[in-house]
Parts: sequence; structure tokens; C-alpha cells
Amino acid sequence: MKKIILSIVIFSCKLAAIIWSYSASVRYRFFLTKLHTYWISTEFKSLGSCSIGYPIALKGGKYITIGDKTGLGKRGILAAWDNYMEDVFTPEIIIGNNVSIGEDYHITAINKIVIGDNVLMGKKITITDNSHGKAEIESLKKAPSKRALYSKGPVIIEDGVWIGEKVTLLPGITIGKNSIIGANAVVTKSMPPNTVIGGNPAKVIKTIN
Repeated sequence: MKKIILSIVIFSCKLAAIIWSYSASVRYRFFLTKLHTYWISTEFKSLGSCSIGYPIALKGGKYITIGDKTGLGKRGILAAWDNYMEDVFTPEIIIGNNVSIGEDYHITAINKIVIGDNVLMGKKITITDNSHGKAEIESLKKAPSKRALYSKGPVIIEDGVWIGEKVTLLPGITIGKNSIIGANAVVTKSMPPNTVIGGNPAKVIKTIN
């Protein structure tokens, strides 16, 4: 009986592959991404010839600019907050040309986030220029969700940076040109160009001469 069931399963898989091949499913997903990008394009301040994976959680698209030949993976959160509770902000998110951002990213701004050209990012990247409240006793008297959003400064990622998976970039930092950030790093301060960065909190591991 087990052999019969296994034979039926194998036959069904082969039949499915003939009817709907893997390459056909890849082409179908590519088509859906293009369709989704076109559908959502009017939400942005400016959008080049790029691709945006479906689904995406988008907020404040009118403050977001994305360049040419750039790809954003699916299941991303891209948020520019112009207000929260009683506070009003003037956020800006700028993503350059030839940028690749993996799936499940979270990019959120109340101030400014700039991602330069030719930047490569892995999956599950977090980039934020803000936090819920300051690290002060008065803020701690309120529930985290009730604390005012606060930014220590913009996040600037210069050209040619490579960021590994599950990296977190925190407010008020600049990542120098051509730097490499290892997986799982938490970057809390600015880093110079042409360096290898890693750890929590992140530090310079090597300078590339």
C-alpha cells in the first residue's frame, strides 16, 4: 500500500511539473511583481524603473523616493511618519540606483534615511531613524506605545555598502562608502568607509586599504 501511495504522489508531482513548471511559476511571480510595482507607483514621491515585491506595508509614500534598477523584496515595511499622536514630522526616505533590499525589511523614518547607489542588503534588515521616547525617566513613566517618537538624527548609507542579513541600523549614524556589515550586527554609531563591521554593538573589525 505504501508503495502504491508513493507512486501516486510521485506521478502527481511529475504531472504538476508538466502542467505548471517551476520556471513557469518564476515567470508568473516576476509578472506579479511588475504588476504590483506599477499599481503602487503613484503612492511615491518619485519612483524609477524598479521592482517592489508583494506584499508591502507602505506608509507616507509621498515622502519616499526610489531610483532606477532598484529592487525591494516582498513582505517589507516602508514607513515615513509625518505625524504620531500630537507631533508632526517632515520625513524623507531616499533610496538610490541599483539598490537591492532582501525580503522582510523594515525601514522607518520621521527624520531622514538615505541609501546610496549600488547598495546590497540581505533579508530581515531594520533601518530606523527614530525610537519610542528618549532614555529618560519621564519617558519611562508612559507605556512604550504612548511615548513620543524621537530621532537622534538621520541614517545615511553611502554608495557601495554591503549589509548582511538581520542587521539593525539605529538613528544618527553614517555608514561610510564601500563598507561591509556582517550578519546580525547592531550598528549604533557612524562607521568609516572601506571597513568590515560586525558585532553587537557593532565595531570596525578590519580596514580595507
